[in-house]
This record gives sequence, C-alpha cells and structure tokens, in this order.
Amino acid sequence: MDRKLFALALLAGCAVAVASAAARQHPPVTLAAAREAALKAFPGKIVSEELERERGGSGLRYSFDIRGGTTTHEVGIDANTGALLENSVEGPGAD
Repeated sequence: MDRKLFALALLAGCAVAVASAAARQHPPVTLAAAREAALKAFPGKIVSEELERERGGSGLRYSFDIRGGTTTHEVGIDANTGALLENSVEGPGAD
C-alpha cells in the first residue's frame, strides 16, 4: 500500500475513533436537570425523551414529549447549557 494512502486511511480511522469517543461523553446538563427544566416550561407527564444531535443551540439536546391535558408539547433543552430551545405543540392541531 502506498505510504500516502496508508497515512490517509490511518488518519481517517483516528478521526472516526475520536468522533465516536466524543459522542459517548456525558453532556454537562444531566437528564434529571433537563427533565426539571422541561417540566417547568410545560407541566405535565413526560411520555418520551431522548438525547439527540440537532441544529440549534450547542447542537446536542434533550428532547421531551410532555402530555398536559389534551395537548402534547415537544420541549427541547440544550444538553450543554440547559437553555430552553423549543416548546411547541406536537401532533394533530399543531401549526
């Protein structure tokens, strides 16, 4: 194998390993703290939650579907800062 090609393949492998390790790190804002912030933004019962990469804020956020009465809201909390990123009606009837 050509040295340049080998070096390029090695560099690409290292980049994938570093990105994978970074994705496994825990964000500064805990899930418990994000839940608390989400429920302050829209009180109700959390019916689903996930940590996801998405545009806006720092790019890493907790997303919650919260049921309150007959309405479900999607509430997004920045996983690095704790800032409220989204609080919108989810499902039928949403604009």
